Amino acid sequence: MTAAVPGVRGTPSETSEFLALDETYSAHNYHPLPVVLAKASGAWVTDVEGNDYLDFLAGYSALNFGHRHPELTAAAMEQLERVTLTSRAFHHDQFGPFCRELAELTGTEMVLPMNSGAEAVESAIKVARKWAYRVKGVAEDRAEIVVAGSNFHGRTTTIVSFSTDPEARADYGPYTPGFVITEYGDAAEVESVITPNTAAVLVEPIQGEAGVVVPPRGYLRELRKLCDDNNVLLIADEIQSGLARTGELLASSHEDVRADLYTLGKALGGGILPVSAVVGSRAVLGVLHPGEHGSTFGGNPLACAVGRAVVNLLSTGHFQQRARELGARLHERLEGLVGHGVSEVRGRGLWAGVDIAAGGPEGRTAATELMRHGVLCKQTQDRTLRIAPPLVITSEELDSGLDAVERVLTASR
Repeated sequence: MTAAVPGVRGTPSETSEFLALDETYSAHNYHPLPVVLAKASGAWVTDVEGNDYLDFLAGYSALNFGHRHPELTAAAMEQLERVTLTSRAFHHDQFGPFCRELAELTGTEMVLPMNSGAEAVESAIKVARKWAYRVKGVAEDRAEIVVAGSNFHGRTTTIVSFSTDPEARADYGPYTPGFVITEYGDAAEVESVITPNTAAVLVEPIQGEAGVVVPPRGYLRELRKLCDDNNVLLIADEIQSGLARTGELLASSHEDVRADLYTLGKALGGGILPVSAVVGSRAVLGVLHPGEHGSTFGGNPLACAVGRAVVNLLSTGHFQQRARELGARLHERLEGLVGHGVSEVRGRGLWAGVDIAAGGPEGRTAATELMRHGVLCKQTQDRTLRIAPPLVITSEELDSGLDAVERVLTASR
């Protein structure tokens, strides 16, 4: 087989060959659209046949700064020439500066670097439990964490134990105990389940996989008060919603809420490599001692160098402003489709969940048709399109992509 790279001018047969390899040799834990990407830059990707597409998914927010942002690739290339991995058995010259700069950016005191978003959430769960035993005084093995239904925090065995999505949860038991599930947006229910054994409330400020669901205004503030009143930690999972996607550095800032711990990921790696972190107060993260938690690759020199470049981009506020301004345009255009192939639009900033009206195509069908119109996005929850273009997209590119969305969703009306 001859790949259509780097010139990127292949044939449909080459696309078919790549798809056949994936189907034959990879585990079938994803169902990708039938496109094989070979190159990318900014808000654009190119397949092996040379076709260009606007990226309206941005790697589930991992590509907030677009593909191959020059400052991020430069930081990676420079570090590749120096050292990429030491393990945490030794100090390196990128680690301390990365932790300090990320803590200063987020207004926190301590940073626990990891790799994937799920690792960050698992780490936050461990820290919250240890804090409950060592600081709050919960009896051994009795700590509970309150979570929200329809959540998505990853797919490890512990995390799927408190998922309400049958597809993510079924057949992976026995499940990890210690979690109490409440309805997302219902602070009164959270209050009703808090006990002296409650260690933390874990919540997404906006639920991405559920369809970009924004909770009722005041929900996060009420959770903060409940946690304060009951000596409980508030953990905000900002892996998808954070780092400028919603127009603020952290989506919880829309309600002026500060969490005790934040989980960060996706965009923290600049679309180059997996970088995640738990950030929070010294009083909470300080419960960890040497040997109690770790990661061979967490906080490696290459990850820290890229992460520092990401922090530098975010520190200017430029991308937060872009998300606010372009997000207003995004939501204005999408709201105009309600009643014309769309039943509801939700979201903040450059992030929207678009519910396809009854009689229209299912989500997978709509995403496939959008691909034929030169726009790549993905469905979630069967009849919802999740739209999240890179924050570097221009207003003209955004309008072009939204024109395609309008054509596809109104075509069947």
